[in-house]
Amino acid sequence: MCGIAGILSAPGQYKVEQLQRMTKAIAHRGPDGESHWHNAGGSVLLGHRRLAIIDLSAAAAQPMQRREDEAHDLVIVYNGEIYNYKELRETLLQKGHHFTTQSDTEVILAAYQEYGAACVDYFDGMFAFAIWDGELQELFAARDRFGEKPFFYHFHNGSLLFASEMKALWAAGVPREHNRKMLFNFLTIGYTGNPADPGETFYTNIRKLPAASCLYYKPGAAEPVIEKYWEIDSNEQQKISDHDALEKFDHLLRQSVNRRLRSDVRIGTSLSGGLDSSSIAALIHAASYPGLTAFTASFPGFERDESAHAQQVCHQFGFAHQTITPDADSLEREWERLCYHQEEPFGSSSIFAQFSVYGLAAQHQTKVLIDGQGADELLAGYPRYYKWYWQELFRKRKLWRSGELDAAREKGITEPFGFRNIIAALFPDIAAVLLEQQYLLHALKQKDLTREFVKLQSQEAYYTTPEIFTLNGALHFNAFTNGLEELLRYADRNSMAHGIEVRLPFLSHELAEFLFTLPSDFKIRKGWSKWLLRESMKEILPETITWRKDKTGFEPPQKKWMSAPSMTALIHEAKNTLVKEKILRPSVLNKPVIATAAHDPGNYDWRYLAAASYISQK
Repeated sequence: MCGIAGILSAPGQYKVEQLQRMTKAIAHRGPDGESHWHNAGGSVLLGHRRLAIIDLSAAAAQPMQRREDEAHDLVIVYNGEIYNYKELRETLLQKGHHFTTQSDTEVILAAYQEYGAACVDYFDGMFAFAIWDGELQELFAARDRFGEKPFFYHFHNGSLLFASEMKALWAAGVPREHNRKMLFNFLTIGYTGNPADPGETFYTNIRKLPAASCLYYKPGAAEPVIEKYWEIDSNEQQKISDHDALEKFDHLLRQSVNRRLRSDVRIGTSLSGGLDSSSIAALIHAASYPGLTAFTASFPGFERDESAHAQQVCHQFGFAHQTITPDADSLEREWERLCYHQEEPFGSSSIFAQFSVYGLAAQHQTKVLIDGQGADELLAGYPRYYKWYWQELFRKRKLWRSGELDAAREKGITEPFGFRNIIAALFPDIAAVLLEQQYLLHALKQKDLTREFVKLQSQEAYYTTPEIFTLNGALHFNAFTNGLEELLRYADRNSMAHGIEVRLPFLSHELAEFLFTLPSDFKIRKGWSKWLLRESMKEILPETITWRKDKTGFEPPQKKWMSAPSMTALIHEAKNTLVKEKILRPSVLNKPVIATAAHDPGNYDWRYLAAASYISQK
């Protein structure tokens, strides 16, 4: 886990000093070392900030070079972890490759030598890397399948600059050009990305390499070439027994956890007390990892506080337990720092709660955290997924006799199912068009926004719907088009702000591929969400966690925080900033702050707060 930066340009156009400014801007991502490399002509500059996790020796530092001969230099800068590097290393040794380190970085280089660009197909991991191929005179870059690790780039007048964070590009002189179309969609419908263009960011002159994609660039080319290397077909479903499905799921998840325990530094776990993080904690215990510490955010008196469940898990497995209690004052105090690291707007205060937990881990000299993110998007953990399952059953004429609607109601699921859902089930294409029109009208009618801002930004919102109106289709949409990558961005910036690494066992691509071959009733059954995970954990987790009916998510008491005088003042100041920018009407300054829960769809005052911070960054 590190920070990477690079410049490809005409010889002499950029100097090493500019690259050094880039790596300095992302020093928090790699506090353990810094190094730079350039080719003989000075047209290729690569920089790296190191967070040493695997092979702590100086030999494993980057940029790392692998030379076949004078004409064939391979140089890599890399951010992430290849979890199956030991298995790959053995395979490559048998093919005649030699290694001088125990690092996964060297395995990537050897795999590239052996397989070329197809090397990415062999990696189980989270990664963003760039390899300069001296023989081909080409840069090859790639990003992991889910988008856990970031890769931003700026291309202008034949020069390509790239980095782990946008602040490194700004440090090299790339101007900040705010993307107000993205801002419009964030303020109106809460989107932080564009589902139709996964490379778009909140800055018009900075793009991101989409997840599961490779980038190729030869200096002097008209533009970089980007190609997708992996995707899952959500239509492909197999017939499989409950026993076989549970057995394979258990094997793949345990394998994923065990691989993510490979480290030469201390590992801990981020434990909310919910099913997902508790399941990961249980499997770490089953792997006999010694001396584990769990880190938890606690919100005393808040009805959604899960810290008691986290304490129960720690007691059962004998983990040390450290807690932190974020509040409105600490949020106000850390606000600028949080926004600095996030770089783009974010939709709720849950991001600050996570930021606080990761900071707690860093205080306890824990460099790696295992986390439970991703299960909700792969196993249908959110209440909104029920309607997709019910619509699927209705279309198959199975809804009423399945008893699923009544079973869900008994478990407290209040997700509506009515005439509109029936229309969506029977006529999905028409429903998709109606939903997009509905959201567009909603966006265009926001009374707080100035007419000029609305008119100039967009005639269509970025809202879109899954291509396939099934539960698997909705899960695929949230996992790969809109939803999960947003959460991964928060986790990456929050963890790297504190110089720690977060690993997510549910995001094994082998596990994801398997889950998307399963019929929907393995995700929701008898009214239970994440049925497969609950069944697999029922013998090793307390029943009060495995079969909890209340889906909490990672939610702090945002409504209370927003009502605090310090936060109310901050929000009013933010509104004033947006009024001066002619984004909000002056009348909003006379309105009281409307405090909302973290996941409230009407979270407008929070969005104004986040948007103003983004606009204010010059």
